[in-house]
Amino acid sequence: MTARAAVIMAAGHGTRMKSRTPKVLHKVGGRTLLDRIIDTVQAAGCDRIHVVVGLIPEVRALVEKRLGPQAVVVQDPPMGTGHAVLCAKDALADFDGDVLIVNADPPLLTAQDLEPLFTLRRGGAALALLGFEPVDPLLYGRVLRGADGHVMRIVEPSEASEQVRQVKLCNAGMYLAGREDLFRWLSRLTNDNPKNEYFLTGIVAEAVKEEKLVRAHIAPETAVMGADTPMQLSQAEAEFQKRRRAHFLAEGVAMTAPETVFFAWDTEIAAGATVEPYVVFAPGVKVETAAVIRAFSHLEGCVVREGALIGPYARLRPGADIGEEAHIGNFVEVKKVTVGKGAKANHLAYLGDGTVGAGANIGAGTIFCNYDGFFKYDTHVGDGAFIGSNSSLVAPVRIGAGAYTGSGSVITEDVSDDALALGRGRQAEKEGWAAKFRKKMAARKAGKSK
Repeated sequence: MTARAAVIMAAGHGTRMKSRTPKVLHKVGGRTLLDRIIDTVQAAGCDRIHVVVGLIPEVRALVEKRLGPQAVVVQDPPMGTGHAVLCAKDALADFDGDVLIVNADPPLLTAQDLEPLFTLRRGGAALALLGFEPVDPLLYGRVLRGADGHVMRIVEPSEASEQVRQVKLCNAGMYLAGREDLFRWLSRLTNDNPKNEYFLTGIVAEAVKEEKLVRAHIAPETAVMGADTPMQLSQAEAEFQKRRRAHFLAEGVAMTAPETVFFAWDTEIAAGATVEPYVVFAPGVKVETAAVIRAFSHLEGCVVREGALIGPYARLRPGADIGEEAHIGNFVEVKKVTVGKGAKANHLAYLGDGTVGAGANIGAGTIFCNYDGFFKYDTHVGDGAFIGSNSSLVAPVRIGAGAYTGSGSVITEDVSDDALALGRGRQAEKEGWAAKFRKKMAARKAGKSK
């Protein structure tokens, strides 16, 4: 198979997003646009990937972290899309194969959407490109084809006549060509236009001049839609969620109101699990079969084991590992805690850093006091332990298997197996104190009103 490389164009500032966050670092499904397109070209079989960046350090940092510093190509100053790709010429000097050019901002593009380009190349096209037929084509360049269906040229929207504007097929900005052809065509581009930029679309005309075959594949609009504005970003998110809901329903996940459930790009839910309305899955969640995620819960970076019950109104934070048949109830927050099989924390608790043993019961109002302002410490609750309501377990501390803590206790030392720990002041009663107090305060108040 012909070697495949990709050049991702990510040098734009994305000013229409009107955000401090660079456009390509905005997220769909909890994953940045740039991460998503890197995922896509990797899935399409591109072994070499170069990302054209500008002078935004956060974008460069992402590329270096994912692909290494050798993947970075800097465009400075920006002189158009054609110039952006030409900047990758030296980086690909030792490459022999096909080069895929993609934008960094189509969050719904998949490897399957790109595969027709490789098919066209195998069929003899020197240059293959993606086109689409948008509902509103006003801002897009038109792809003009001859009677034989071959692409003749692309006309920028600012240069299109009224007749050209009637053409439905628009340019998606993604191309595939052999490296040698691509950079030869790019070297011939001129900036003789009102913007003084080198437009990538010019490679079509250069290929046609050489009587090379140029073909287009028509992709769905949702596949190539960009995310240049907050509105477009929200539209992409809506389409992503629509696809994920359909996927999980088809896989056997029960959802009574799927339109209210939100998934991340990497959410894993096994067949036979149930998700009630208004649940949010942030990245890093895995849910096993027969688990139930009840309404208004938020999960991130956690595992929910088989048959566990979560919520309603529960929050699972990164590192939470909820065991089989365990219960995490309403207004319970769990962070970096492994909860054993059949354990229960049904009401109003914070469990942070540590473990809860199998069959243990965590009473309402219990807090793992895990932070002293500088460091985090672990709390370990043994199998079958019973933590009384409103207990504060001051870490580092270990509660033994089968042990009890009295309600309202502040536990600062380890508790032995099967012991009872009480950490609260002795109750005292002053008979008649309340009546005397009310009489005294009433008199004082009456005196002030005179």
